[in-house]
Amino acid sequence: MSHAESSLTRRKSIPVSIGPVTVGGDAPIVVQSMTNTDTADAVNTVRQITELAAAGSELVRITVNSEAAAAQVAPIKDRLLALNCEVPLVGDFHFNGHKLLTQYPECAEALSKYRINPGNVGKGKKRDTQYASMIEMACQYEKPIRIGVNWGSLDQDLLVEMMDANARAANPKESTVVMHEAIIESALKSAERALDLGIKKEQIIISCKMSGVQDLISIYRDLAAQCHYALHLGLTEAGMGSKGIVASTAALSILLQEGIGDTIRISLTPEPHGDRTKEVIVAQEILQSMGLRSFTPMVIACPGCGRTTSTYFQSLAAEIQSYLRKQMPHWQKQYPGVEEMNVAVMGCVVNGPGESKHANVGISLPGTGERPVAPVYIDGEKDVTLKGDHIAEEFQQIILDYVKAKYGKGSSVT
Repeated sequence: MSHAESSLTRRKSIPVSIGPVTVGGDAPIVVQSMTNTDTADAVNTVRQITELAAAGSELVRITVNSEAAAAQVAPIKDRLLALNCEVPLVGDFHFNGHKLLTQYPECAEALSKYRINPGNVGKGKKRDTQYASMIEMACQYEKPIRIGVNWGSLDQDLLVEMMDANARAANPKESTVVMHEAIIESALKSAERALDLGIKKEQIIISCKMSGVQDLISIYRDLAAQCHYALHLGLTEAGMGSKGIVASTAALSILLQEGIGDTIRISLTPEPHGDRTKEVIVAQEILQSMGLRSFTPMVIACPGCGRTTSTYFQSLAAEIQSYLRKQMPHWQKQYPGVEEMNVAVMGCVVNGPGESKHANVGISLPGTGERPVAPVYIDGEKDVTLKGDHIAEEFQQIILDYVKAKYGKGSSVT
């Protein structure tokens, strides 16, 4: 157990069962993702779901925005099961979810959870009936729901009402504070309404997403203090590339360290034709870097400097990281505990031997002007020195042999 695991106190939340996955309670923090395919395109949607699941997404959300999309949900689920992919599917509903769930009962049955946005369920008198219709379907099929309030689609009637009341107050609050309160009130009142309609507390997850780091932290602190529902964390519209990764990490790490959050999604804008699984990897790396969960062996590598003018160690580190991730779907089943392994790939003699000794398996490659040899350390002890043109292949084999010896069934190594 890491220092972060031993010192962190999780907020007590009501556990929610979503197929084989539990969110909240004492369950590990769950990683989820969302497809960006047209759900009506079943072939490409199945492909992306399987990719996300293989990368480690424990829940996958799909858009259900049209009759064509709703009609394909059950066939998509059947194709996934035929491929031995049992990842729970979450239906993302806005505006017309009440119609789609009612008109396509096979869709309502196939989904493992419904995502409902209170700001997008209807206007005026229609809001109550349309929201009630979705809750009744969740009750009928015994499905959990996520009541997801986004600041960009907040119930405007509620916001105006609270802003007007604030303007009449003797000591009015800043508008930002009122907006935060409106977002939380929308979520909690929607949860109360769902309970009145027959849903159970064990079927409710709540999210109050913002696109600003400080806004998100403030809202979730207040939300966590006001309820015991399981909470979904995510910085909505986080952005592209490093901006999206850094912003999401900054916001979620603070909340997770405070024990807030039961499931997370990293809402990265992918590069054109980019790999959707990146959001899964970032979520996993946030949790693993904080010592909250382990998903894949960690590769420790130095940043490089004037002593490492060769880029060989960079290439080897990238190759080993890729190799470990590709092996994990197989290794997780055959070698339990392997996800906690550390591998060091270092570039010169300054920190190379030291870091390598602290890893389970480490290699210290020669820096500029150093002897062209690469000592390998196993659990702190020098094991062998590699040299020549096949260091990468030989080091990869050493890692594989170590995994089999230490984590294989019947291994006496602890």
